[in-house]
Parts: sequence; structure tokens; C-alpha cells
Amino acid sequence: MNELHLETSPYLLQHANNPVDWKAWNKKSLALAKDQNKLIIISIGYSACHWCHVMEHESFENKDVAVVMNNNFINIKVDREERPDIDAVYMKAVQIMTGRGGWPMNVVALPDGRPVWGGTYFKKNEWIDALQKLQELYLTNPETIMDYAEKMHQGLQSISIIPISASQEDFNLDLLKNLIEKWGKSFDWEFGGMARAPKFMMPNNYEFLLRYGYQTQNKKLLEFVDLTLTRMAYGGLFDTVDGAFSRYSVDMKWHVPHFEKMLYDNGQLVSLYANAYKRSGNPVYKEVIEKTLHFVEKEWLTQEGSIFSAHDADSLTPENKLEEGAFYVWTKKEVNEIIGDDFELFSVIFNINEFGFWEHDNYVLIQNQSLEEIALQESISLEELTRKKKNWEQKLYQTREKRSKPRLDDKCITSWNALMLKGYVDAYKAVGTQKYLDIALQNATFITSKMWCDEGNLFRTYKNGTATINAYLEDYVHVMEGFIVLYEVTFDEQWLHHTKQLLDYCFDEFYDENQQFFAFTSKKDAQLITQHFEVEDNVISAANSVMASVLCKMSIYFENNHYKKTASQMLQNIIPTIDYPSAFSNWLNVLLHFSDQNKELVLCGENALMYAKRIHQNYFPNCIIAGSIDDSSIPFLKNRFVENETLLYLCQNKTCQKPNSQLEEIISQLKIN
Repeated sequence: MNELHLETSPYLLQHANNPVDWKAWNKKSLALAKDQNKLIIISIGYSACHWCHVMEHESFENKDVAVVMNNNFINIKVDREERPDIDAVYMKAVQIMTGRGGWPMNVVALPDGRPVWGGTYFKKNEWIDALQKLQELYLTNPETIMDYAEKMHQGLQSISIIPISASQEDFNLDLLKNLIEKWGKSFDWEFGGMARAPKFMMPNNYEFLLRYGYQTQNKKLLEFVDLTLTRMAYGGLFDTVDGAFSRYSVDMKWHVPHFEKMLYDNGQLVSLYANAYKRSGNPVYKEVIEKTLHFVEKEWLTQEGSIFSAHDADSLTPENKLEEGAFYVWTKKEVNEIIGDDFELFSVIFNINEFGFWEHDNYVLIQNQSLEEIALQESISLEELTRKKKNWEQKLYQTREKRSKPRLDDKCITSWNALMLKGYVDAYKAVGTQKYLDIALQNATFITSKMWCDEGNLFRTYKNGTATINAYLEDYVHVMEGFIVLYEVTFDEQWLHHTKQLLDYCFDEFYDENQQFFAFTSKKDAQLITQHFEVEDNVISAANSVMASVLCKMSIYFENNHYKKTASQMLQNIIPTIDYPSAFSNWLNVLLHFSDQNKELVLCGENALMYAKRIHQNYFPNCIIAGSIDDSSIPFLKNRFVENETLLYLCQNKTCQKPNSQLEEIISQLKIN
């Protein structure tokens, strides 16, 4: 065994028996590199990563490779999910060097950590050859490698700096029109999403497009969002048999995924589908919500309320060979035996034909027509077809459960748990299922009791009853977002007070006065080779864009102008840097917080929660909701409660209408027609 057997990360433990003398990222390992004046190999991945497993098998389990690595380098393995700060810094370096990035990510650095070479997946011979050449260069011509490292380091530091805008003007939402027009040139009007492969879901993209389409009544944009969400739900990307999405599809039609299921994707997608369901009432969206949350509860939710991270892409075939997607795919013969007399109808729905074929006689189930269209074509009632589909899926599930399951990543990550918490709350808002709120409360209690330290900081990860690693900005902002939506459906003010406590902690430990953004890493943590300010929205929204959104909402609840001013300055700094909107879509959502269409609704009185539940069934993305069933100390709610009455206060641009007791009248005023 190498030193990784001392770790708790499932990804690191997967490498504990490699002949490579792997070490974890820590002071001791970094000091060893300096003491021995050796180059460092920094190899970064995650447990559900298919190509990480491939490179491990080809190279890191190979004794010849291990000899080269062990004799000449200090070898450090990093779980990117545990240490997103390390991942972010070295990913920037790899992108500068190669023009692209991904995982596995492999970087060679000087003993002080400055990168000199890197890339993603390498075949065994390529890997050995590169390492030998780098070692030879380091021994024979160290000045060259030192000079490159210094230039790379300067480049990394320069791209971390965002110019501070001196503009004090009100935000002009007209810029959104030009950005949408530019963005629209990449839309795929056949299958939804962007017109390229691979296809990632990018939930924040469609949250923004949904909201912008609704607030501007842009029917074409809303049509595109609906097309995308429907096609994603139809595709093999979504596991129709047991719920939940895989990470992305390798093709244009959302058909064949990389089969890993990640908590962060599914938390965000439940929120997205919940909002889309509230706007459209599309039963496909409700089916996605219910199947996904059933999967999460069944497979990932623990008794103490924590939620596991992922299922691997790979699983064992009947021949005991580890293979990507083995758990999820079907042969025509298998399906025929399971479905029986309904096989032909099943094949029409799920395309057991050329459209649904993958490889090696395997099919990945995919719809390309609605059940309504198929029912009409096949002269069967929609109710009967829906019943049959549900029955077929149950039969497939029972068969599939006998297969070897994908490996489970059973660590809990604070930010991902918070994204799923929010997903459960948003689903509760949309469909009203009490269990969803109960699970959200259970998870929030887990976060406050297990992941929040007495010193005020959060922890990042939790496994085997132990919380470890000081949390990053990403963890704080998503917990705050989760607590805010939890307040909206319970009016339990502890969630707002918790949010304010965490927010003020972030100002103390993460805010950089010079950059006027929040750093990704706490001031308490050892600094890396360069500071990281996460500002570009990726599959998960940038920590700073989420922070700006939290600041906007909390500025209203606590009537705190400092919060609003900070969010406004962050947005002013970002706007000039926006080139392609998909990388800034959550910032654009924050920009909509400054729209004249924004409203606030206060509900006070004994029926406040009942009225709120009715409000939450509607899609009102431009409305912030607050409420109480008695007197409140929250500044925005002060002096609004009247005994024996339930009153609603609709506010806009810091002006509130007279209190109103007519719920339907308020709902009508909130709608954008």
C-alpha cells in the first residue's frame, strides 16, 4: 500500500494499492519535494470518472510506469471533489498550455508547485516518454524549465485579476438582447441544447433562459427551453428506469451518456424541472422530478440526512469485466424476453432500432416522440399507454437490480448536499409533496449539526461520521441559497439568521477588498501558487455569482445596503468581461434581480404558510417572498403583523401597496402577461 490508504476519499482509496508511491496533498508531501529537489506529479480526478479509471489501469497499475514515477518524482493524487481549489488552479494552467481541459488531469510542477507541463489522459508510452524527457530537461537544463514556470506563474496570476469598474450607472438590461441573439446562433432546434457534442446539461443556462423568456414574454425562447428539457428527459441521458441524469451525452441527441450520476447535476436539474413545471404544467417534467428524487432517496440519502456524491460510470459485465454503462444498457434479446407480447410497442416508444442503437448489440433507451403522439399512431388510449410504460419500466428495474451495480462514492460534500436540499425544496414548491420538504429539513439539520463548526466555519466533506477539510466559498454560497429557499416555504426565521451568520463570516474570511470579489479559499487556509476567484459559471454556477444573488436577497430581508452595494459592484465588474453568455448565465440571472419587474411579497398572519404554498405553485422568478405567522424581528417584516388577519403586502422599487387580504388578486398582479 502507498500513503493513500490513510485517506477517506473513495477516489484516493481506489489508488491505494497502485505500485506508484502516491501521496496526498499536504504539507509533508510538498515539503518532501523541496527537500529532495524533485519535480511533482499532480494527478487529479474523481471517483466516477471513466477515463481516470482507464489511465489508472493502463499506467498507474503498471510497474514499469511506477519505476519512472517513483525514482524521479514526488507523486501526489488529488480528489478534485475534495479539493476544488487545487483543481481550479492547475486546470487554468492546463488550459493555457493545451487549449483544453478535463479529467484525469496530470500536471508536472516544480518543487514549489509552479506548473511546467500538463494535460489530461495519456496512453502509457506517451506518459513514460513525457516524464523521462521532463526529468532529463530538469537535470540538464533547469534554467529553461524554471523560466517557463515563472512565465506560466505570471500568466496564472494575471488571469485571476478582473478590472474594477468605476461605473455607477444603473444596469442597462438592453445588453441582454444582444447576448441572447449571439447565444441563439448556437441553439440546436432539433434536439435542444447547444448544437455540438458532447452535450452538457448546464442547468444555470436554462434557468436564466427560462426566466428571461418569461419576463420578456419571448415565446420562441421559452419554446427552446421546453424543447431542451423535453429532449433531455427523453434521452438516454435520463435513466427512465430508475430516475436521475448522467453527467453528459457524447452525441447530439442526448442519447449515450458518460454513465456516471452526480449529485450536483441532479440537485440543480430537479430545481430546473420544478421551475419549468410550474410554468408549463408539462407532466414529463413532473415525472423527471419524482423519479429523480425517488432515486436520490433510495440510493444516496442516509439515515442522518446526508446525501452521497455519485455513482460510477463503470460496472461489471456478466463476464466480470469492468465496463462503462454495463449496468444501464440492453440487448434486443433481453428486452424481448422481459417485455414479451408488448415488445413491438415498447420498441416504438424506446427505439429498439437504429435510432436507439449504441454499440456491441447494446441499446440505450431513448424516446423521440411524446406519448400523446405514439398513442394516436398506435390507436391506444394515452392512459393505457402510460400504464404500460410504467409497468415495463418496473419489469426492467427488477431485472436490472440483479446486475452488478456501479460503484458508489459515499462521501458527502457540503455544496452538493445544499444543491440537492434546494432541489427538494423547489420540488416541494412545484408539486406539493410533503416528503420532499421533510427530507430538505433533515438535510439542513445535518448541515447545521455536522458540517458547521463552533468556530463559525463549515466543513467541506463528511464520511464515516467525520467532517473534514475547511469549506470553500462554493460550500457557503450554496448552503445559504438552500437555507433561503427553506425559509421561503417554512417562514422559520432560523434559516435566515443562519444565512446571515454565514454571510457575515464570508465577508470576514473570503472577501478581498482589492479585487472586490470573494476568494474561493478561506484566509485560514494555506495559499496555493495563485489566488483563485471563481467568476465563470460552469456546470455549477460560479461561487461569486451565487454570492451576488444571495447578497441581493439578503439585502432585502435585512434592509442592508452594504449587501446590495457589494452585489452591484461585483456585477459592474463582471459585465465588461462577458463575451459568451453561457459562461456567465447565473450572472445574467443576477442582472435580472435589478430589473424594474422585480417585486417582493410579504405574507403575515395565521394563514401565511397556506397562502405561500399557493403562491409557490406559480412560476414567479422575479418575486422574493417573506412571511410570518406572528410578530417578526426580521427588518423587512417589522410592523406588518396584525392580530387575527392574514395580510399580503406587494412591494416594488421600495414601495409597498396597501395591505391586501385577497390572495387571488395578488397572484393576478404577480403574473407577467
